[in-house]
Amino acid sequence: MCLLIVAAGVSGTFLAANSQAAGGGHGHGHEAIGGRSGLSRVDLKGWATAQLKADQARHDKPHPKAPKTAKAGPSSLTTQLTAETPVSAATAVTRQAVRLKPAEAAAATPSALVLYDTAGPYGQLGELYAMATANLAGHFGTVTAKPVQQYTAGMINSYSAVIYIGSTYYGGDIPDAIPAAFYSDAAASSKPVIWMGANIWNMANSTGLAAFTQKYGWDPTNSYYDDGGSVGTVSQVTYKNQALTRTVPAGQDGGVLRPAVLTGGGYPAVDTLAQGLDSSTGHTFGWAIRSSNLTYIGEIPFAYVSESDRVVVAEDLLFDALAPDTAERHRAMVRLEDISPDSDPTELKAMADYLKSENIPYGINVIPVYTDPKGTYNNGTPQTITLAQRPQVVSALKYMLARGAVLMDHGYTHQYGNVANPYDGVTGDDFEFYRAHVDSANNVVYDGPVAEDSALWAQTRVTSALAAFTLAGLPKPTLWTTPHYAGSAADYKVFGANFSARLERSLYFSGTLSGKSAGANTFIGQFFPYVVKDVYGTKVLPEDIGNYEPEAFNNHPARLPADLIASAKANLAVRDGFASFFYHPYYPLQPLKDTIAGIKALGYTFVSPSSL
Repeated sequence: MCLLIVAAGVSGTFLAANSQAAGGGHGHGHEAIGGRSGLSRVDLKGWATAQLKADQARHDKPHPKAPKTAKAGPSSLTTQLTAETPVSAATAVTRQAVRLKPAEAAAATPSALVLYDTAGPYGQLGELYAMATANLAGHFGTVTAKPVQQYTAGMINSYSAVIYIGSTYYGGDIPDAIPAAFYSDAAASSKPVIWMGANIWNMANSTGLAAFTQKYGWDPTNSYYDDGGSVGTVSQVTYKNQALTRTVPAGQDGGVLRPAVLTGGGYPAVDTLAQGLDSSTGHTFGWAIRSSNLTYIGEIPFAYVSESDRVVVAEDLLFDALAPDTAERHRAMVRLEDISPDSDPTELKAMADYLKSENIPYGINVIPVYTDPKGTYNNGTPQTITLAQRPQVVSALKYMLARGAVLMDHGYTHQYGNVANPYDGVTGDDFEFYRAHVDSANNVVYDGPVAEDSALWAQTRVTSALAAFTLAGLPKPTLWTTPHYAGSAADYKVFGANFSARLERSLYFSGTLSGKSAGANTFIGQFFPYVVKDVYGTKVLPEDIGNYEPEAFNNHPARLPADLIASAKANLAVRDGFASFFYHPYYPLQPLKDTIAGIKALGYTFVSPSSL
């Protein structure tokens, strides 16, 4: 998923799968519980309620008579949009390249300005969404993120493109914090502007509705988040012939703006880039549209996302604004997960032989020290094993390295002390750098960084891990994956200082941009469809389609080869994206074979993590 939220005020979709023992192995491998996408400690239900109340008030307020528009009706917008605003997403790259000035289109290092809201009772959302946006834009070049109220006249001219994230609905008790200079610059410029979510109607009012409609061909002042009195159930977004999912819990959906496209003569064409489907009515509408220099997305697609989610649209549309000449290319990656001194060397060699036979390079995530402090899997007797104490495992690892594997560090012990965190304290089962517990509803709840968390403590863990690899006669890993994908901001910076890149999903904490934290456990979780440089300053390699998991756990369904392949298919909509997944070597070979065959059949080419 592309962002996250945690219990209590929780919203977010987890892509996790239980790793029950197979062939006598331990019950390790809940990596994806840290791969949530959404927001932690954010009241999205309250935010949605406030947004819809404000939008209803705007709807009820008298406003100038609007031009003739295409509105959703019983027969949906499909025929109207097709007749008057052709759905032409397939040529979006060409269209945008034409609109960019030649020097901008050929710029070696694109630059993005990300503007976000900070006002109102849910102002902390702006920074979280800005980090998610900045991370994605970090794939293309340099990124500057600022609260929108800091925008000054002409600032747009210093960047290749501007992205505004409207998370605070301005109106009523919350005065508009967007400077008039931004409205006028966005309208006057030929630079690409991507606008997500609220307040586009304020731009139309500020620049003049007639001028806005003449340039952009639609009327935001007559566009709302509801259709006939309800936000409905927008459950699907179609983009580049891929049907992408949209799943938001009841009561937490702030809606998707339904753009009122103008149908009278003399208005410019509006391209429907992605089409939303309200499954409660059958109505369709432009989920993402473009005219002139403005790309508008009717919601902020970073909460409640999955591996096949509509966030893929936003991820791909950034190419139009920042790298319009990018060629179509689809790469895949696989890594073998939770290998430790307790792993079975025979299983490891079998995996190596298969992957070598297919000429597939791959990563191996190795935990250098295995510990079972309570003897959970050792008849009640505590047990700790280092790599140096398991020469047969080390031999198997060297066998893998000689056959296309890339050694990666997966923590030091992949567990925390002698406590359940959240399961049993055993290596591979538990978090190492973050605290968590399982609540009465069987959900994994994030509690915050470990008590002794600091840059020094994290560095000590990393140093100890690297020393264990050296003692075993193995090379120094240059790639890192955080156990269960969860650490503090301080931890992530330590990992970035010690390794060339992280291959993982990550948490991004409130205060990273602003310096003003909304709480130690307020964060957004994100995964990526391509390589990015994130707001911690680290290169992050993608893991975006999850992992094979034959059994459900902690309210997460099983995830089978067909599910991974379906997610890979959805991600074909990203013109230069990845299908990256992981697999536990204690599972049988056949599901791995099935997954790889299916991904290859979609046209993906497997590459090594070290090549990125």
